Amino acid sequence: MNETDLMHLRTSIELAWKARERGNHPFGAVLANADGLRLLIAENTVSTERDVTGHAELNLVRLATHDLSAEQLTQCTLYASTEPCAMCAGAVFWAGIGRVVYALAETDLYALIGQSAGQLVIPCREVFARAGRPTQVEGPCAELGHEAHAVHAGFWKRRA
Repeated sequence: MNETDLMHLRTSIELAWKARERGNHPFGAVLANADGLRLLIAENTVSTERDVTGHAELNLVRLATHDLSAEQLTQCTLYASTEPCAMCAGAVFWAGIGRVVYALAETDLYALIGQSAGQLVIPCREVFARAGRPTQVEGPCAELGHEAHAVHAGFWKRRA
């Protein structure tokens, strides 16, 4: 990962904090073009919008597919505070976004919050490996691991 990747990952973590402050699950996402220019941001809205599909990445994909062409999306990178879930990875694939970079691994998230029968645990790399076009994936980001963990600290216990 380069400095641009780290900058956008830090922004995604900041968005996760904002989502948490608004009463939503602590997840954030950023979309950047091939030059590293930030195009769009989104945060989780599951609680405030009362929509279980209101994940940060899916909210970002909705904005991106509305505003950008399929050709533009192939050159974009989606940055996520936490590894995209299977639903979000599917949306990234259908949008044609060419690259995903994330800070916290899904396995590390579940180590923090615990696993339950109601979770769909499929790494995004596995979703993309079964897809009809390649999606480059980088993560987790060890350099930002502490920051990526911190946004989740204490959040999930109060929801149990």
